[in-house]
Amino acid sequence: MITLPDGRLHGRKVAILMETDYVEFEIDYYLRRFAEEGATVELLTRLWGSPSLTFTGHEHQVPITVDGDLEAVDDERLRSWDALIVPSGMVSDRLRYAERVDRISPAAELLGRAFAEPSVLKGVICHGMWLVSPIAEAVAGRAVTCHNNLISDVRHMGAVYTDQDVVVSDDLVTARSGDHCHVFARTLVDLMAARASGGGASRWRGTTGRLRGVRGGR
Repeated sequence: MITLPDGRLHGRKVAILMETDYVEFEIDYYLRRFAEEGATVELLTRLWGSPSLTFTGHEHQVPITVDGDLEAVDDERLRSWDALIVPSGMVSDRLRYAERVDRISPAAELLGRAFAEPSVLKGVICHGMWLVSPIAEAVAGRAVTCHNNLISDVRHMGAVYTDQDVVVSDDLVTARSGDHCHVFARTLVDLMAARASGGGASRWRGTTGRLRGVRGGR
């Protein structure tokens, strides 16, 4: 994917978590949309000791190869990202698997570390909220939206379910379903662009009011 050098997000980095049963049109849209704005996109997964893994999509079994290891992300690399996205589909359900019942998965641990960094914009869409369940304290008291199937889940996490297609709560952007990936991505782009223009980590809060309650799918 060619990254445009004169885009609003030139020099910005977006990380996306990946696994099998991803939604093809959603991931394809992110790769194209962020690149055309000038951002670098990094795909990450749990590699289980392999140099790379190839996953297949949920609907058409389209293959995609990922070589970014989420378990190798240190704090410096985490802070270099402008946004971390948990996509829709079964990605989050697969990534929340942990071998030991007394520990959370590496992906959930990484997401928890991202929530501790206000400078990193967290984007969670549709069933992506599954990955938040092991770190429920990160969304307790915060306004979110999600797939209709997860409304009870997010309420049990202590979050405030909001019946909107996209909800912005400071450094957290949530969206209702994969069908809303377009307006979800646009919201992330606008927030990152506003911050890039000069506002630091506090810029998320300053831009939230304008974007809260965005509606529309494509």
